[in-house]
Amino acid sequence: MPRSVNHVASRARRKKILNQTKGYWGARKNVYTIAKNILEKGLTYAYRDRRQKKRNFRALWIQRINAGARQHGMSYSELMGKIHAKNVQINRKVLADLAMNNPEAFKAILDAVK
Repeated sequence: MPRSVNHVASRARRKKILNQTKGYWGARKNVYTIAKNILEKGLTYAYRDRRQKKRNFRALWIQRINAGARQHGMSYSELMGKIHAKNVQINRKVLADLAMNNPEAFKAILDAVK
């Protein structure tokens, strides 16, 4: 009896990888073994950086809040301590946006927690 190889499934597996590597440079887009390796590495970076993005944005928000607070004679840690003590429910993302785009509203929050 002849050997059965199911070429349809194996071609579909390879095609799936090569479709995901469209737009890559050189052999990374059209040589299966290279494409498979580079795609695996890219997906690893994507997984890692989805988590790093959250850290980076939090750090950016803290810097913006600190800059806004220091313009009014208060440090970031003092401000956050007072916000938590007064039980003001506002997160860093919104605070940073106010500090940058709406300084008078940010100042009103600072006056409320002083």
